[in-house]
Amino acid sequence: MAIKAGKELIVKIEKFALGGKGLSRVNGEVLFVDGGIPGATVRVKVTRKKKSYSEARILEVIEPSPDESPPFCFHASYCGGCYWQRVNYDRQLEWKERLVRETLEHLGNLDASTVRPITPSPETLYYRNKMEFAFSARRWFRPDEIAKEVELKRDCGLGLHVKGHFDRVFNVEECYLESPQAVDLLKTVREFCRGSGLPAYDINRKEGFWRFLVIREGKNTDQRLIHLITTTNDEAAGTIEALGQMLEKTGMVTTFVHSTNDSLSQVAFGESSIVLFGQGYIEERLGNFRFRISPNSFFQTNPRGAEILYGKVLECAGLTGGETVWDLYCGTGSISIFVAPHARRVVGVELVEEAVADAYVNVELNGIENCTFHAGDIKEVIRELSTDVPDVIITDPPRAGMNPKVIRGLKDVKARRLVAVSCNPATLARDLSMLADSYRLLEVYPFDMFPHTPHIECVALLERK
Repeated sequence: MAIKAGKELIVKIEKFALGGKGLSRVNGEVLFVDGGIPGATVRVKVTRKKKSYSEARILEVIEPSPDESPPFCFHASYCGGCYWQRVNYDRQLEWKERLVRETLEHLGNLDASTVRPITPSPETLYYRNKMEFAFSARRWFRPDEIAKEVELKRDCGLGLHVKGHFDRVFNVEECYLESPQAVDLLKTVREFCRGSGLPAYDINRKEGFWRFLVIREGKNTDQRLIHLITTTNDEAAGTIEALGQMLEKTGMVTTFVHSTNDSLSQVAFGESSIVLFGQGYIEERLGNFRFRISPNSFFQTNPRGAEILYGKVLECAGLTGGETVWDLYCGTGSISIFVAPHARRVVGVELVEEAVADAYVNVELNGIENCTFHAGDIKEVIRELSTDVPDVIITDPPRAGMNPKVIRGLKDVKARRLVAVSCNPATLARDLSMLADSYRLLEVYPFDMFPHTPHIECVALLERK
């Protein structure tokens, strides 16, 4: 039976593939099934046929998976967020650990026995400290809204994207990622903006005023930052001030920042900002350390999970107090600050200048004096720093992993120990494979930083051969 686009098939889901889709095989051909859970028998429709694989969507669940559990969220059937929430959490962990092993072995030709048991997230609901919501001039109607059989108007919407559709936004009524307070504030802002007389941004026409709402929280400080992003409109200042007054009266908001962004890219980032009330930032605590979080700064989205992960980084670094440590892709300096009390000197390197500025603020907040930071292209900066050979190098690159030139630079530097943090097992496998001629892989520790999603964080320990 050949697989063809448009064909309907009945298949059994064998396993999860990296990325979260279910995997089945039809006459030896690989079929990725969106929403498929291992053990389930489903009727699917093939949506795409490629040379080495095909993709399909589920039409009917004939026999559910024994690992399946009822979704906890009202929006589960169409939201692009927690799309593993139908899988029992214990089984999520087992599959994530298995995916790390398989990825290292198959993509990196590495020893899968180095993978240790996965560390679960301390919290599986309300674990995120940041959520980005998008406005839409023509909101997408949820199935429950259509079922009411009342006249609906495609007016201003504020919420999350429908899975797989960048141009469809539905109004969020509940969400278990950040906090109940965040959802209440989302609804407050949405109702205000709908009644403001100003239009939401239309992604197709590239016009409109309201663009994004970002809510950031300090989970350990109970502080909350509202970041509203709009296009430029000098006549809207009074409307923004009125919204600020409303938010301040809720007692749930520590600071409110309004930014403008007139670019065509759909990125929740402010080009120019003003603070309506509060200091324009919030603080968070991880362990004994304080961190300042501004509207555009990067910070681990699962702070309580990050505290455990950073503890493992420190353990793997094996510091005794006399070492020089390089922290590459250091961001706002959170890992640098965690390891600084245990090292002689820490040198952070980061491409984004604003992040380096935040890193210096954070070391000052914590009274740390043995950290320095460098902004610039990492492969160039480590060449300039190579005369001062570090004992330990910590890396925490974005999902794309490390540039091959950075990896060659690490080999030339010849630090005795590497600690590699990664949010993408596939690029981690590639990078570790490229390091294998100079470094021995000792241990890999998976961490579940994003429950109910297929995303996996890892810490790998390597020792120079």
